[in-house]
Amino acid sequence: MTKSAILALDQGTTSSRAILFDESARPIDSAQREFEQIYPDNGWVEHDPEAIWETTLWAARKMLRRAKRDGITIKAIGITNQRETTLLWNRKTGKPIYNAIVWQDRRTAEQCEKLREKNGAAAIADKTGLIVDPYFSATKIAWILDNVKDARKAAKAGELAFGTVDSFLIWRLTGGTRHVTDATNASRTNLFNIKTQKWDAALLKFFDVPDTVLPEVLDCADDFGLTEKSVLGEAIPILGVAGDQQAALIGQGCFKPGQIKSTYGTGCFVVLNTGGKIVRSQHRLLSTVGYRLGGKTTYALEGSIFVAGAAIQWLRDGLKIIKKAEDTEAMARSVEDSGGVTVVPAFTGLGAPHWDAEARGAVLGLTRATTREHIVRATLESLCYQTADLLNAMTEDGVSARVINVDGGMVANDWFCEYLSAVLGIPATRPDFMETTALGAAYLAGRECGLYPEYSKLSEKWPHSSTFNEAMSVKTRKALMSNWHRNVKRVLD
Repeated sequence: MTKSAILALDQGTTSSRAILFDESARPIDSAQREFEQIYPDNGWVEHDPEAIWETTLWAARKMLRRAKRDGITIKAIGITNQRETTLLWNRKTGKPIYNAIVWQDRRTAEQCEKLREKNGAAAIADKTGLIVDPYFSATKIAWILDNVKDARKAAKAGELAFGTVDSFLIWRLTGGTRHVTDATNASRTNLFNIKTQKWDAALLKFFDVPDTVLPEVLDCADDFGLTEKSVLGEAIPILGVAGDQQAALIGQGCFKPGQIKSTYGTGCFVVLNTGGKIVRSQHRLLSTVGYRLGGKTTYALEGSIFVAGAAIQWLRDGLKIIKKAEDTEAMARSVEDSGGVTVVPAFTGLGAPHWDAEARGAVLGLTRATTREHIVRATLESLCYQTADLLNAMTEDGVSARVINVDGGMVANDWFCEYLSAVLGIPATRPDFMETTALGAAYLAGRECGLYPEYSKLSEKWPHSSTFNEAMSVKTRKALMSNWHRNVKRVLD
């Protein structure tokens, strides 16, 4: 009997990955390749679009060869991607007119300041669920149009296409025949009305983005086109797309209101399912599209931490005090506490609930007794404290969690999961398979082609392998958070 599988393409901030999933949504094999991060100026972050494409294509082709070798039929492709990262390309040639401006990039901070004072700024949150910030795609698009010669003229003439990474990949995979995106990625642009589920003319005017560059918005499980045979060697339907954090929400089986996940990748993103209701935060958290299936939108409340795994990379590649990420667990356990050291990893500003694009990182509390182990532990602790800030904000907004589902590369560290649970005061559960962004994309495509069951039953397939439920006194927790807030204030000041 011929075996069937789903190919999930997970295009992330630092690498591109392809994973084959079998009929039971279990991973068969994977391929991954990193690519260069480009920092042209202070606070600027870019990617070479061709590096994004080439690494994705390499990983996909490797998995296709594996499938062919084992007699496996690829039924469909699911795509998940780093969100907000912005590309513009020529519709005729398919060539980008500028590097991809990454979600972490802060070059439009000054422009965002001006826009906040402009008439219409008050309506942004109501329509989009977002705030005016360099994080989102709209000001990135405008920057490229205004800084690349003749780009705005070409855009108005209909010669250019805008896309987040998913849209760019689909364009390339389908040989330029489809210019589409999904509702989750569209909801991160600051141009998409999450109530009407359409591009908004007033938002386009506010951010000075012509509608001629926009892709068509589809459901997360939909017909995104067929791959061009010359690209992958065969025509495979692309049937599922979601931004990485929403894909992780799906991959963690958070299909009920109140279920929450926290993904620790390059950044950290805490996403809470709020069902069919748009919850408006009083603490500058984001209201966003959780997923859209069969034309029905499920919303979510999200808190964004710009630096998570990137802080571990900094310890390894910047400070060079660890050789590999796995070293951090033993180092954190080797000391009783952080020795009075606090790390605020605001390398590209601070996200929710502060949203300060100008904040920069700091290491505070250093003494002659400070060791590299203290700095490593303080770095890990900082991510727990930031997560606590987000959950506390959600609670004050009227939605709370009894358990948090965690995933991403950092949660392989047991000490980190233990400390996170202790600081949050609730259990943290970790799945067997931690690449839940790819799993979410596979679920979407697999369900759409009929290989997988109803979404409500998918979560039953993935029991959590570990539950961390560490005790910490209320007094200790308050003291730790008070110290954290005191040091964050220093960075903000």
